[in-house]
Amino acid sequence: MDPRQRPYRSVLYIPGSRDRALEKARTLPVDAIIFDLEDAVAADEKDNARETLRAALAAGGYGSRVKIVRINGLDTEWGRADAEAVREMDADVVLLPKVNSAADVDALAAITGDLPIWAMMETPRGMLNAAEIAAHPLMAGFVMGTNDLAKELQTRFRPDRLPMMTSLGLCLLAAKAEGLIIIDGVYNAFKDVEGLACECAQGRDMGFDGKTLIHPAQVEVANTAFAPSDDEIDLARRQISAFEETEALGQGVAVVDGKIVENLHVVTAREILAKAEAILALQAG
Repeated sequence: MDPRQRPYRSVLYIPGSRDRALEKARTLPVDAIIFDLEDAVAADEKDNARETLRAALAAGGYGSRVKIVRINGLDTEWGRADAEAVREMDADVVLLPKVNSAADVDALAAITGDLPIWAMMETPRGMLNAAEIAAHPLMAGFVMGTNDLAKELQTRFRPDRLPMMTSLGLCLLAAKAEGLIIIDGVYNAFKDVEGLACECAQGRDMGFDGKTLIHPAQVEVANTAFAPSDDEIDLARRQISAFEETEALGQGVAVVDGKIVENLHVVTAREILAKAEAILALQAG
């Protein structure tokens, strides 16, 4: 599957220390899982969590879900052991928290080798260095750590996320410039379905590939929000058809619903259809 079309609509955090959660994750309709060894695991459980997660991943059963392991920072007493363990795990990606610069990525890569790396973008310095972090040859994705970022910026939480916009925008620009996956931050009120839907819609409109989630109840909302809608699929098909007909007649511009359709619109339309097909393939598998 083309990595550009591979769905990342729903990316669920799962504590690496909890057997029941690790088992349940095998049955959830999520596109990716972040197996967390950092914030979701108490200090006295770090070593046990590492071994519990290793065994769970070795047992398999996660299907086509992308397996991402978030380690503790390399500046902590657990970080290096986490990185060394992940290198040997059946993981697709290692996720590094609080990335401030490309040097942080270098330090992890020196331990994990050629394993793809994602960065938690959650510090002011990380925002300012987003472009250099994104350009690292092993960098494959950004995850917005909006809770930590809000704490560092001393912002208030607002439905429109206006205080976050500069940070979100800087990371989006950096990720898109380098062709990275970029996943929006969590929505903390997991019982607030309407609020989650609004924030997912905002994130999708901005260009995020999906949403990090803290509870299985949030999965359906994210999967719907970050998938092409029926109207988008219908429009994409009509744009492609109209453009191909126009090309066959030797003309350069088509019109659909009173709007000009050029080649760039057709590229987007084909991407929409490819993503819809990829989602169907995941669901069938």
